[in-house]
Amino acid sequence: MAIALTHIALHVKDLDACVHFYQQYAGLNIVRDRRPNGPDGKRIVWLAETGKEQQFIIVILPGGPGRNQIDTDFSHLGFALASKQAVDDIAAKAHAHGILAWPCKQEPYPVGYYCGIKDPDGNFVEFSYGQPLGPGAEKLIPEHQNID
Repeated sequence: MAIALTHIALHVKDLDACVHFYQQYAGLNIVRDRRPNGPDGKRIVWLAETGKEQQFIIVILPGGPGRNQIDTDFSHLGFALASKQAVDDIAAKAHAHGILAWPCKQEPYPVGYYCGIKDPDGNFVEFSYGQPLGPGAEKLIPEHQNID
């Protein structure tokens, strides 16, 4: 039986602010914007990367508690970028907006180079380069490609 991870759903306090955040910082696009026939008739937004709309989406649902993660909770969404400079650029933008949570840092393989920011609901969102996932993975040293 084939199994594929297709989506993550997040309840958020301010749906519009979170949709704007993921468009602005993660470059996601709205795939579906409303589900008027849903059980409660509330707006539900599907977001995805261009060209990957049928592979993986983030579903943004209204009604979140508006809670913030504590600093020792590293639950997060992860987005891979094409370069360290792209990570630096996101970190600078987030710093200017007052939402940088983890400054840029280089860690040993497989973590790579990353920063973390907080979305409007306080969820951590990581932007990285050099992990064995996403853009840049093909450039990794071959002996690191096979991990247990």
